[in-house]
Amino acid sequence: QVQLVESGGGLVQAGGSLRLSCATSGIIFSIDAMGWYRQAPGKQRELVALMTSGASTNYADSVKGRFTISRDNANKAVYLQMNSLKPEDTAVYYCNVRAYSIYPRRFYDYWGQGTQVTVSS
Repeated sequence: QVQLVESGGGLVQAGGSLRLSCATSGIIFSIDAMGWYRQAPGKQRELVALMTSGASTNYADSVKGRFTISRDNANKAVYLQMNSLKPEDTAVYYCNVRAYSIYPRRFYDYWGQGTQVTVSS
C-alpha cells in the first residue's frame, strides 16, 4: 500500500520559515516527479513546486525565490523549504508523487493527506 506522509506544517508569522517533509512508502514503480501542491479555502489546488527525476525544477511564480524543493532519491522523500512566508501562502500543502510503469505504460499519481500551513500577518 502506497503512503505519503507530510509533516512540518504549522503556524508561523509573516516573514518566517517552515520546512515541509514528505516521506513515502510502498511505491514500487519508477518515480517521474515529486512535488508540492497547495489548496487555500475556496480556491483550486495549485502547483507550488515540482522536481523531476532529472532534477529539473518548476516553481509557481508566487513562490520563486522564497521556496526551494529538494528530494532524497534513495529514500523517495521530498522536501519544501519555505522562507519569507506571506499570509497568502496559507493553505493545505499536499505532497505528490508521479510514478510510472513500463509494461504497461502507465502513470500513477499518489497524494498525501495534506499538512496545514498558516501564516499570520
